[in-house]
Amino acid sequence: MSERYIKSNMSDDLKELLASVDHTKPIKKDTFLFSEGEKAEELYIIKSGKIQIGKLSPDGRELTLRICNRGDIVGELSLYDNVKYILNAKVLEDGEVAVIKKFHLEEKLLNNGSLAIEFMKVMSESFRRDQTRFRDLVMHGKKGALFSTLIRLSNSYGKKQSSGNIYIDIVLTNQELANFCGTSRESVNRLLNDLKRNHIISMKKGHIIIHDLNFLKKEINCENCPVVLCSIH
Repeated sequence: MSERYIKSNMSDDLKELLASVDHTKPIKKDTFLFSEGEKAEELYIIKSGKIQIGKLSPDGRELTLRICNRGDIVGELSLYDNVKYILNAKVLEDGEVAVIKKFHLEEKLLNNGSLAIEFMKVMSESFRRDQTRFRDLVMHGKKGALFSTLIRLSNSYGKKQSSGNIYIDIVLTNQELANFCGTSRESVNRLLNDLKRNHIISMKKGHIIIHDLNFLKKEINCENCPVVLCSIH
């Protein structure tokens, strides 16, 4: 596997380690790469396609935590334990993933302390990103969860226009937005309509355009977390 598929914020040595994969496998839209409860014996690096990481509540509601793209690592990042996946990985777009056997990775990290520390930092970053998502959902309710999602989308997919507006370069249905917020599509519809009436956002061919990002940030007392934590990736 070429290292160019791996995120650039890693050292060359860690990229090289993760590039020494066991094999690759195709992924098909609307299938699951893994599901919660399954034994976690592999990690995956996305070579192409998109994968949605989320969880199902006991009452059947879907909560989406992030959307992963090329170069992202997906899977249960805990090492040295007999663990199971606690989240689902649903394929949103056909593609291919590189498969890393966890026991091979563990063996190599045991013999290289500096790489083990760096990998622990990658794990910590992933955990903190999920923690901030749960924090937003718990502390700010439905409205805050939507505003937080819009801010994260601006960090991950936002393209600043000459007017100063932010064009979100990904199309999400209202149901998909609701899944990010852990609420119903009807609630998201009402909140989006309120934002449009107040000229905070607008829509163009399914894309969201944010006109007043500062309003969204003020409403949830945004702490201006690093972009690496405040994202949808």
